[in-house]
Amino acid sequence: MKAAVITFPGSNCDRDLAVAFEKAGFEVARVWHKDSELPAGTDIVGVPGGFSYGDYLRCGAIAAQSPISSAVKAHAEKGGYAIGICNGFQILTEMRLLPGALMRNKGLQYICRTIGLKVATTASDFTSGYSLGQEIRVPIAHHDGNYTLEAEELKALRDQDRIAFTYSDNPNGSMGDIAGVLSQNRRVLGMMPHPERAFEPLHGSADGAALFAALMGGLALA
Repeated sequence: MKAAVITFPGSNCDRDLAVAFEKAGFEVARVWHKDSELPAGTDIVGVPGGFSYGDYLRCGAIAAQSPISSAVKAHAEKGGYAIGICNGFQILTEMRLLPGALMRNKGLQYICRTIGLKVATTASDFTSGYSLGQEIRVPIAHHDGNYTLEAEELKALRDQDRIAFTYSDNPNGSMGDIAGVLSQNRRVLGMMPHPERAFEPLHGSADGAALFAALMGGLALA
């Protein structure tokens, strides 16, 4: 299975994400934001965390207009897999691959700590390695993680079982305690917490490893 990890100016979790993919068995290609195409045979695109383009204008807004983003969007719209983590989640919402927007945290402060998450669905190749309702520990590091969307969009996410993770103790004010959501075809995941930083015991938690292992298994069968 082939993973492509995008690097924008200001990305700071691209290497972490590439390592997580590699340890799960993926062949990983690193892709620069000025590239206009994904490597041939890409199965999944990883859009990493950080501060793309310095978070100027609006978090993720400039990155969503970069040359590579057109290829990422086309890949997803053709049924390809993608995961956006933290700033990557912000970018995927700016691309309109996922609903909603990530607003300033309710306390107006940057938050960096390990928090509890609950697995809200196992009906995706991202979450099938967990048990429904399982509590896991994953780090967060963001200033704009307050997931906000229209009431009808929230209802649709719930009705369609597209909420992937919720916060056990909501740190940022996200509607519905939402920490991660899926696209309609369940092949695109956006989440604010960093599973690539919870991949092995030395990280303080290895709870993120199951996400990447499940992806490898799911994509092999897709």
